[in-house]
Amino acid sequence: MFIITHSGLAMVGLTAVSLGLALWLNPQWLHSAEGEMFNWLRERRVLFAWLPENTAERATALNLQELPPSQAAVAEWLGRKYKVAPEPLAALVVESHVLSKKTKLAPHFILAVMAIESNFHPYVQSQAGAQGLMQVMTDIHVKRYEAYGGRLAAFDPISNLRVGVAVLSDAIKMRDGSQEEGLKFYLGGYGLTEDGGYVAKVFAEQAQLDQVAAGKKPPVQ
Repeated sequence: MFIITHSGLAMVGLTAVSLGLALWLNPQWLHSAEGEMFNWLRERRVLFAWLPENTAERATALNLQELPPSQAAVAEWLGRKYKVAPEPLAALVVESHVLSKKTKLAPHFILAVMAIESNFHPYVQSQAGAQGLMQVMTDIHVKRYEAYGGRLAAFDPISNLRVGVAVLSDAIKMRDGSQEEGLKFYLGGYGLTEDGGYVAKVFAEQAQLDQVAAGKKPPVQ
């Protein structure tokens, strides 16, 4: 029993020393291990008084310095025009470029639709029930939100953006690739007869964003 116990404790000690040495030699592993430990403690509310949750990790926002200069300029310009903080706009700008690669829709086209639909306010709701940044009809497209946790994801900026772009992309495909007709369908479905200048506003906004990305400074009014 003594030999077995002694050997077992020796193995535990050797393992602990080896693990500690490996973490010390690789700071990235150490940082990752610390993060996992802190998350474990937070989830169990252990010593919560001195280990509060870092909710900034959940914020839909990015520092402008993390973006390419053209994207940062777009986020800053949109912030001035719509009186919205540029950091959350930066996250939307980056996501629009990601979605652009998937849908073949220009990122500034996506941003322009958001601008006209909601002025970049993620909690706005229309009288018809359209919700969020892209003013998606949640009741109609509720199944699309299942992948993001359910209908309340309509108020999560990134989830709403992704669902809205998917709906818009499908609308354009249904209209033989015509962005004009796709936008009209996105706005009012089959029953739309007059868009009230909606399509022209989207394209005008896109043109301004193209100018901003190219280094120009169009007025924000």
